Amino acid sequence: MTTPLRKDAARNWDRIVAVARELVDEGTPLQLNDVARRTGLGVGTVYRHFATPEALLEAVATPRLEALTDHGRQALADADVWRALESFLTHTVEAQVTDASLAPVAAASVDALPHTTELKESLWAIGTTLLDRARAAGAVRPDLAAADLVPLMCGIAYAVDVHGSAPADRIDTAHRYLAVLLGGLRATPTTA
Repeated sequence: MTTPLRKDAARNWDRIVAVARELVDEGTPLQLNDVARRTGLGVGTVYRHFATPEALLEAVATPRLEALTDHGRQALADADVWRALESFLTHTVEAQVTDASLAPVAAASVDALPHTTELKESLWAIGTTLLDRARAAGAVRPDLAAADLVPLMCGIAYAVDVHGSAPADRIDTAHRYLAVLLGGLRATPTTA
C-alpha cells in the first residue's frame, strides 16, 4: 500500500503528468529535464516523482489503460459473446488511435511501474477470455489465436496513422478498418 502524497507533492505530480500529456499529444519525446522546465519545477522534484521518462509515460497512459480494463470487465459481463468481443476491440482501437501514449507503453517488454504490468496483464487476460468465449460459442474462426489479436489491432492503428486522416476522422477510419477485420474474424456458417 502506498502512502498518500502531501498536497503540494500531489499538485506537483499532477502538473508533471499534465505537462507530459501535452508533450505526448504534441508528439514530443519525453525528457524529464524538459518536463521540469515546462512545469517550472526543479529537476530533482520531477526525478523524485518519476525516475525515468518511461515511468512518466506509463503514468500518462495509466488512466486510459484503467478505462480499457474497466470496459473489458464490463464486456465480460455481456452474455452476447460476439457483442462483448466487438465492443472490447472497438474501445481498444479507439484508444490506440487517439492516445499516443498507449503504443509505446503496450510495446514495452519491461514496465517501469508495477501498476502498468498489472493493467497490461489484465487487458491481455480479458481479451483472451473474450476471444475464448467467442470461439467456444462458434462466433469466431476456430484458427484465431489470442496472440493474433494484438498484432491485428496494432495493424489497424498503424494503418490509421499511415492513412494520415485528420484527428477528427481517425476514429471513423479505425471503425471502418475494424469492421473489415471483424468481418474476417467471424466464423463462417457451415452449409449442409
